[in-house]
Amino acid sequence: MSAGETPSEISRGHAWLVAIIGTLALSVSYIDRQILAAIGKSVREALTINHTQFGWLISAFSIAYLIAAPLSGIVVDKVGARASLVVAMLVWSIVSASHALIGSFWMLFALRIALGTAEAPSFPSAAQAIRRVLPAKDRSAGYGLLFTGSSIGAMIAAPLAVAVKAAYGWRFAFLVGSAVGLLWLPLWILATQNDRVRARLDAPDLDAAPSPKTAAPSPWMLVRDPAVHRAVWLVVMSAPAVMFVLIWFPQFLEKTFSVDENDIGHY
Repeated sequence: MSAGETPSEISRGHAWLVAIIGTLALSVSYIDRQILAAIGKSVREALTINHTQFGWLISAFSIAYLIAAPLSGIVVDKVGARASLVVAMLVWSIVSASHALIGSFWMLFALRIALGTAEAPSFPSAAQAIRRVLPAKDRSAGYGLLFTGSSIGAMIAAPLAVAVKAAYGWRFAFLVGSAVGLLWLPLWILATQNDRVRARLDAPDLDAAPSPKTAAPSPWMLVRDPAVHRAVWLVVMSAPAVMFVLIWFPQFLEKTFSVDENDIGHY
């Protein structure tokens, strides 16, 4: 059997269940990272943080994620998707909950770095899980599903955070985000506890060895690939607009149109 096939012992339904729960990991990731943006005004006022400092908080998460993502991918390749996602989810849920204890800008700055670092394995782990359990004919659909995870999380984060903040205060909003991650963990563990699924997800390398006629691609070949260049430029050029909507839009609505923070979730 080739590396591109789903083992006969893993049913197609079970493989898709793993893909769906892996996608939900990205949803949880975006919920945790977006809570600060949704209730940014309350956090800024409580800690006396200006907009410039708030920008540094956003940059702290983004730079940490940027550096940690490729490094975490190397770890996922060695450890496997199952264990990597369990550890990452547990750590970033604890870090997210720790946001409820912040008392200063610098404490929050350190936690944003920690959160960006802890969440970095989420996409590599979920993507590898889809690669390992789904047959080649289903992978494009699986990756398409995976990319909906961030959208789902972004849609849920603001209404959830604002509702909890209005009822219990802004610190509890971070605790709820953490609780969502802890609720996800048993779903992932149960879905991947089957021995055959674990064998697929935990194996260090299931890719078939290259044939004698085909040399293994080097990282340098990937860097030089024009398709990679186009993809990178697409992300770089679109990122400012996307980040404005995800991070700054709640405060923009409040500042420009006097939208109350408790109504931000509806927008």
